[in-house]
Amino acid sequence: MTILASHQRPARSCAFEEDGTGTQPHDSLDDSRLGSSVPPHPLGIKPLGNKYFSSGQDSRKSLGALRVLPDEMLVQLLEYMDKPALRLLGSTCRFLFACCAADDLWKAVFLESELSKKFSFEWRGSWRATVLGLPPKHKIQVDCSNVFSDVLHRPFVCSHIALGRYTKDIPPANEINRFEDLSYEQFAEQWSKKPFILTKCIQSWPVTESWTIESLLSQYADVVFRAEAVDWSFATYCQYMRNSQDESPLYLFDRKFAEKMSLRVGKGDGAAYWKPDCFGPDLFELLGAERPAHRWLIIGPERSGSTFHKDPNATSAWNAVIQGAKYWIMFPPSASVPGVFVSRDSSEVTSPLSIAEWLLEFHAEARRLPECREGICRAGEILHVPSGWWHLVVNLEDGIALTQNFVPESHIGSVLSFLKDKADQVSGFERDITDAYGLFVSRLREERPDLLEEGLRQLAEKKRRWDAVVGDDDDAAGDQPQKKNAGFSFGFGFGDDEDDEAEIP
Repeated sequence: MTILASHQRPARSCAFEEDGTGTQPHDSLDDSRLGSSVPPHPLGIKPLGNKYFSSGQDSRKSLGALRVLPDEMLVQLLEYMDKPALRLLGSTCRFLFACCAADDLWKAVFLESELSKKFSFEWRGSWRATVLGLPPKHKIQVDCSNVFSDVLHRPFVCSHIALGRYTKDIPPANEINRFEDLSYEQFAEQWSKKPFILTKCIQSWPVTESWTIESLLSQYADVVFRAEAVDWSFATYCQYMRNSQDESPLYLFDRKFAEKMSLRVGKGDGAAYWKPDCFGPDLFELLGAERPAHRWLIIGPERSGSTFHKDPNATSAWNAVIQGAKYWIMFPPSASVPGVFVSRDSSEVTSPLSIAEWLLEFHAEARRLPECREGICRAGEILHVPSGWWHLVVNLEDGIALTQNFVPESHIGSVLSFLKDKADQVSGFERDITDAYGLFVSRLREERPDLLEEGLRQLAEKKRRWDAVVGDDDDAAGDQPQKKNAGFSFGFGFGDDEDDEAEIP
């Protein structure tokens, strides 16, 4: 079992609606990196450093044989406990009560329970309260003010950071370019490989004028959408969204929304929205019904979003904000992103699971890099994500967005290379499509042989350059240099199984 460092650990959310009425309030933690004071923990839990200024008893001394385990390992051990075990173990001492009350543990219990199979139910403000069926006015009365633990306290801090501190005063050199609109010629010649925001591109979409969270709730309350690992009615998700203190709130991210909502997508009478003209042809449209998943409805509360990733299959994307505002921080494919570590074959990425964790630990360092690009995309605006670019995005308020992945002509070589050389990382196709590269090549040969020829030329040139770097000596294979910052491609699941859809901007 691997124990991650604090800046790499999976974030644990333990904020509740149940305030600790028996606690002695302590002074609010004022962290200069937070930009505002963090309120006292509802159970009275304090950071580990406070123990050295406390004259009272340290509750950790009551752990008995479990004292030998560091807090990180202790919490990981509790992940294997079910509901009765967590309740019983939590009744043994204050420190274990604080550990067993961590809401991320109860989220795992929820996902294993029969309740997780229901589309509609009463969300009670926390995973723990929902699983246990606690009444709304229930208050925890256990005083945990003698519990000192960064592992237990830090998630609460992360769920209360002031996002404005990280999104304001963007250095001019970092700002993502903003335009009212672009022509396809301008995009193809100058901007297909750079991020930008268009401010007057989607105003003609009917959804831009008519969609709000309230209006969607009035029309689609009973429609079931995918929100990461759960399928909930929109009414249930709205309960969660408006009454949750999760450090990393669930993100509604549904690829079948158009069918579920009976929407027409594309220009013509009755269309809800359509792809902007400036991005030109989408070459994956040549695949017809066999194209991979490519469009999503995104809804989430403040603090929800996606940690650093690259979009799947070397595709580009656009992300249109209908309500709310999103902060984006982006880096080109060749950049080394602070706090993001990529495996040698680019198939795995290690980074903080919490957006707040990354902002606290790495944002200042990242902002100083010359490759860094930042910007806020507001309601009525649309952002372009070039192929291969790393990006983190966080909602600054409750919001709605529409996004679509596409293959512009200028990136044909990159997409062919990904489909061919990283077949194990290709995602979004139906399960019966086992050769996405061959399928795409055959359609290009039929419809766009000129582009296929250019794409294959780029593939050959890439291989030639790689061979020149690593050489042909098989004996030196173990010493071949790693291709710097090859990146991580984020998957969108296969077929009708949406279990892999998570943390998408």
